Amino acid sequence: MDNEVNPKVLEVINEKRLSGPRLNPVEIVAKMGVLDARDKAFEYAWLASGDSVIASIWAEFVRVGDNGRWFYVESLNTEFKAGGGARSANQAQRAKDRLALLKRTFDNEEGFRAVLQTNRIPILEVESSRSAKVSSRVRDDQEWHVATWSSQEQIAILVRGERGWSPSESEVEAAMAAAHLAVPKASGSSSEGGEPGEPLSAEDLNAAAMAYVLKHFSSYGYKAEDVSAQGLGYAIEVTDKKGATLLKVAVRGVSTPSPGVELSDVERKCSELDKLWRLLVVTDPLSGAALHKIYKPSEIPQAQE
Repeated sequence: MDNEVNPKVLEVINEKRLSGPRLNPVEIVAKMGVLDARDKAFEYAWLASGDSVIASIWAEFVRVGDNGRWFYVESLNTEFKAGGGARSANQAQRAKDRLALLKRTFDNEEGFRAVLQTNRIPILEVESSRSAKVSSRVRDDQEWHVATWSSQEQIAILVRGERGWSPSESEVEAAMAAAHLAVPKASGSSSEGGEPGEPLSAEDLNAAAMAYVLKHFSSYGYKAEDVSAQGLGYAIEVTDKKGATLLKVAVRGVSTPSPGVELSDVERKCSELDKLWRLLVVTDPLSGAALHKIYKPSEIPQAQE
């Protein structure tokens, strides 16, 4: 709601409201190059013509730093709504799709365009109320970018304007408290276990990747069985409803898109002998924006670059 928006942010929104043609929320996104905007009216981010990313920014959660810069704390937890409560399957999928687009801009060091949005009901009720509607949506003339992305702390920091600045730890904590998000641990700590100061281990990443892959294939109606303890040269066997084996999958979890994956001797031998063998690499398996890529045996050198 407007009364939840920082006055400096609301001033920009009101100026845009009055200066341009009166367009509804769908028309605004369509005018920015989203050809199927009407079919994706309830999305949280869109891929526009020219492969540019557009993301909605809930103005109620925009914070203004001490230096006047705007920032927005993005939760990487797709399972829970702002303010608490589990998301529905559709809400969680929209959140995952949004994070995947934002993560792509971060990995490519690109900016994204934003639409500033206010809502007709309190912001913490938006995802819980069936009567929730957009109060206003305007195009922001300034580009935004993802300044930081922390899978450990489960947050990303989105910043309006030029690069080179990020909010202070206290500013981030205040923003998270206002959004009812868990306050991050001190810098350098791990939220996924382990001793303070230790980065996520390969074991942590691979365990998360295994869970991701099992869920991925199961969601398509296949049976995905963890056979990693058997030393077969692959970790997951995927079968159809009739019990026919479809894939034998080795799994790796990594934190960067270019991991330089190495295979064990058993995995390499299996990849050479079994035509059903595949390597599935999951990037950022602990975040809501996990991405995966499947490699055939002939494509393994690409995964090792």
